[in-house]
Amino acid sequence: MRRLVGQVAIVTGGGQGIGGAISRRFASEGARVVLAQRTLPVAEAMAAQIRAAGGDALAVRADVTQRTDIDALVARTVEAFGPPTVLVNNAGIAVFQDPLTLTTEQWARCFATDLDAAWWLSQAVLPHLLANGGGSIINIASVHSFHIIPGCFPYPVAKHGLIGLTRALAAEYSARGVRVNAICPGYIETQNVVDYFATFPDPAAERIRCGGLHAIGRIGVPEEVAGPAAFLASSDASFVTGEALMVDGGMSMVLNGHGLPFVPGVGPSGMTSGVDATATGGS
Repeated sequence: MRRLVGQVAIVTGGGQGIGGAISRRFASEGARVVLAQRTLPVAEAMAAQIRAAGGDALAVRADVTQRTDIDALVARTVEAFGPPTVLVNNAGIAVFQDPLTLTTEQWARCFATDLDAAWWLSQAVLPHLLANGGGSIINIASVHSFHIIPGCFPYPVAKHGLIGLTRALAAEYSARGVRVNAICPGYIETQNVVDYFATFPDPAAERIRCGGLHAIGRIGVPEEVAGPAAFLASSDASFVTGEALMVDGGMSMVLNGHGLPFVPGVGPSGMTSGVDATATGGS
């Protein structure tokens, strides 16, 4: 399918994991894609892969917690491909810490990447979308956006906020042609998740156990998030806005009231996404 011909998409954390799969899928559907990544070689490798397959892609180094980097990213996009028409806020980090030992720095880092950056990027891109007569913003949220799971503080606080941002911006701008939606993944097989499984005595058994936490009976792969993202970016979703699409294999449907099937507290902080998020599977 070539649903995104003529579109210019910025994908944060677009060099690997969920972001990489979205970048590849968008390019295969005809979009010109700008891959924003804090580690430039990672983005460059993915951009080269996309170009080798016949797509248009540009790698840009950007730390999405820095307003100057965001402004430079948007300017570079306009210079290379023209004004952006699609924004995917995918970059994020997981900060898991006991609330009473959480530092001010950890709290600030979590919110700067998982919520503030999505707003700042949206604010920078919105004028272009409005001038274009419309466009699409897609926020990669998480199952944590709707379920509070012990041992994962403050990550779900930021992800709940991301859903609020999604709906508030949709309410403000949908009548002017800008659709704003979110995708909420469950466990997705990114490198971070694979590394998490490797910490167990029997990684294969832990993988099977985590797969069983989903109604569909397995964990997902990044391409299964990229497909819904392409749909939301396309005219096929022209009547969809303010939505939080669960792409979790039915995980949220079978969560029990005590917050477990997730393994709580998978490490204190700093697991980067945009990469891929966390072993518990959001972004």
